[in-house]
Amino acid sequence: MSYKTIDFSKFSSIKIGSKRDVFLIEDENYPQTHTLIGKANNLLISDTPPSLMMLSKKFDFLHVSKSKLHIGAATPSGKVVSFCKRNDIAGFEFLSRLPGTLGGIIKMNAGLKEWEIFNELLAIRTKDGWIKREDINYGYRFTDITDVIFEATFTCKSGFSIEREGFFKQMRSNQPSYPSAGSCFKNPKNDYAGRLIEAVGLKGKRIGDMQFSEVHANFLVNLGEGTFQDAIKLILLAEEKVFEAFNISLEREIVVID
Repeated sequence: MSYKTIDFSKFSSIKIGSKRDVFLIEDENYPQTHTLIGKANNLLISDTPPSLMMLSKKFDFLHVSKSKLHIGAATPSGKVVSFCKRNDIAGFEFLSRLPGTLGGIIKMNAGLKEWEIFNELLAIRTKDGWIKREDINYGYRFTDITDVIFEATFTCKSGFSIEREGFFKQMRSNQPSYPSAGSCFKNPKNDYAGRLIEAVGLKGKRIGDMQFSEVHANFLVNLGEGTFQDAIKLILLAEEKVFEAFNISLEREIVVID
């Protein structure tokens, strides 16, 4: 068994956490009691998390075979975009400036508006073998996948769009520059989490060095020395205030590991 020591105060996108020994997954034999992480782009990890595991570099690959695009679950999104651009493969332009690795992107069905990873997905491989997309329960920023994803196959259509890539980059250009874990909450049906947070007066709200961004209210940002405890206080405050004002239960997009 191999482990990698990770300092989550540097590794996670929100820059919160401590040094932990993380189990590296090399094959189908991995501890069922451990919690899976990827590149920690949407994670908020406490200083005392459960045992953690992550895919090794063995699962960082891309290739085309039999008119299908094969991608390892540890492959970074930026690498996918570059490969598709180089090989004129359409449908993955929306991954531009969307951080993370493929496994996490599939797990949360990440995307932007109507563009999402399941649009092009054909199947995933877990310890139980290949599972077709139609056999997976999925929706907006949701799947019922519980096993570790090792790799996936996708449609392989020609026609990478430089214009669409630029459009997606522009749409993300208004995101805050401070460290964050991306969108804190999923958008409720026919509404926006950022609008609701702003409506209850929490845009720019700060506890310690954690803040709901003044640029985009649905981004929880770390102004420098933010802590897990202060981040949780803000998350709970937003959930409470929005429910009181609108009778809407905000659903977290950020994944809390404690």
